[in-house]
Amino acid sequence: MKLTRRGFLKWTGGAVLGGLAGAGYVTQVEPEWLVVERQTVRLPNLPADMDGYKIVQLSDFHLYPFSSLALMQKTVASTNELAPDLVLLTGDYVLETAASIFDLAPELAILNPRHGIFAVLGNHDHWTDPAVVKQGLAQQGIKLLHNKGVLLNESQLFLAGVDDLWSGEPDIQAALAGWRKDVPTILLAHEPDFADNFLADGRIHLQLSGHTHGGQVRVPGMGPIVLPRYGQKYHNGLYQIGQGQLYVNRGIGVVGPAVRLNCPPEITEIVLQTA
Repeated sequence: MKLTRRGFLKWTGGAVLGGLAGAGYVTQVEPEWLVVERQTVRLPNLPADMDGYKIVQLSDFHLYPFSSLALMQKTVASTNELAPDLVLLTGDYVLETAASIFDLAPELAILNPRHGIFAVLGNHDHWTDPAVVKQGLAQQGIKLLHNKGVLLNESQLFLAGVDDLWSGEPDIQAALAGWRKDVPTILLAHEPDFADNFLADGRIHLQLSGHTHGGQVRVPGMGPIVLPRYGQKYHNGLYQIGQGQLYVNRGIGVVGPAVRLNCPPEITEIVLQTA
């Protein structure tokens, strides 16, 4: 029987999980328990003066109705304390209504990395209204990489982004149109499971994705109970795929059922090092 996200509570049997939910842990404690995951990533051709370059990845905010603006504000404050060089947003800013972006984007604009904030859209942004989400981001000066790439830090780093792979119109060739040989390259793509194809291209050294929420519920010895489409193979943390790497962020917010267990919301700090 195929298990849906909404069916996992019944699947796990409900004694332990139900008891935790009754105590409020999975609904009120862990979903607010923001964790900074620190990761060092070596990139080929990274210039020596970029050794130690700090990137913060944020993903899957899903503002309202389950995830509060207060959690978003806490996320922004914690990110700024890390003093990042670059902040990258990997989609799903809203959940039930695109208009939530007009509350979220002003908070994201408080982020203060040295080299800017760049973003791509996720499936929920498309399922609500992508034009509205784009408008909200643009009004706050957040740069959307819609099948587009940019050279950063005096052309020492190439950053590309594709539209949502599930419900958008992704075009990896357009995203890499400005690619330069011997420049370390990072790709933003909301759903992680396309990394096998993208990293096989050879031009991309690191893909950053979200989408899975880490499964929201992870059972010791079993891992995630339920994962979304296009997030089945790669769902949490750093993966080596051929000559490239993929990092999957657990996200900030949740979808229903609005619980987290052994899978707290995540801010990812990635420190680049020369290979």
